[in-house]
Parts: sequence; structure tokens; C-alpha cells
Amino acid sequence: MWRTCCWRAVAAVDSMLPVAQIRTQSEQINRNLFRERTFAFLSSFFSAITLALACIGVYGVFAYAVARRTSEFGVRMAVGATGAQVGWLVLRGALLLVALGMAIGVPAALAVATLIRAGLFGVEPADPATIAAAVVAMVVAAGVAAWMPARRASRLDPVVALRYE
Repeated sequence: MWRTCCWRAVAAVDSMLPVAQIRTQSEQINRNLFRERTFAFLSSFFSAITLALACIGVYGVFAYAVARRTSEFGVRMAVGATGAQVGWLVLRGALLLVALGMAIGVPAALAVATLIRAGLFGVEPADPATIAAAVVAMVVAAGVAAWMPARRASRLDPVVALRYE
């Protein structure tokens, strides 16, 4: 119905103007930005998958480390360490690895930022807020992934842990 009104409005101005397709401004914008939005969606989707895989990897490494160090944690708890201290020992190891990764990764990302400048829209490659958000996301992801093995280590019974292996 609104298309008919548009044709009439154009014909009222100049009946010789050819009108092939009439679109609203939002339809035209959506049509023009389809490729960029698809690329942004796919980038976000694959980034989420990568983050999930990284969490699974960190979890696996720290679950294995906790299993290998069960006897050590049992000895620590037998001589007076609390569960919170043992759990913090595991979490601290994870956070130190994340800090090392950030110390290497952030300068590397800044070094290659000029290569991706053309593919970014509305964001500078060295945007401090974006880099800070990425760092926070990595710290939170590693912390959550290492929290489960740390929790398991903190709940060990020293007697059972000393008999382990």
C-alpha cells in the first residue's frame, strides 16, 4: 500500500521519472550493510567457539595438573594448609600463565594491528577499551576454567589424598 503512495508521489512531481524499485531507507541500509554484518556475526561466532575451546583446554591442563599433584595437596592439607590455600595455589598458577600469555599476546596484537586496519569499521586496531575487554575476557575465562580443578583440590580429604597412587 505504501509503495502505491510512493509511486503516486513521484508521478505527482514528474510523471516521466522511471520508478523501478521502491525501498524504505532502513531496507536500503540493511541491504548495503549485509556483507559487513555477516562478517561481524561470523567473526563473533568463531571467536566464541575459540574462547570455549580455550576454556576446555585450560580446564584439561589444570585438571590433569591437580590429578598429578593430589599427593602434594594431601601433604599440604595434612600439615595444616586450608582448602582455600590449596585452591588458591591452583588458581594462582592459572592466573600466572594468563599474565604471561597477555605479556606476550598484547604486544604481538599491537604489532600486527596495522595489518587489519582496513577490515575494521568504527574501531581503531589499538583501541585501549577493546584491548582491555579482551584481557578481562581472557582472565575471566581462564579463572572459570581453572576454578573447577582448584575447587576439587580444595575439597580433598588429606587421608584419601595421601593414599592416592
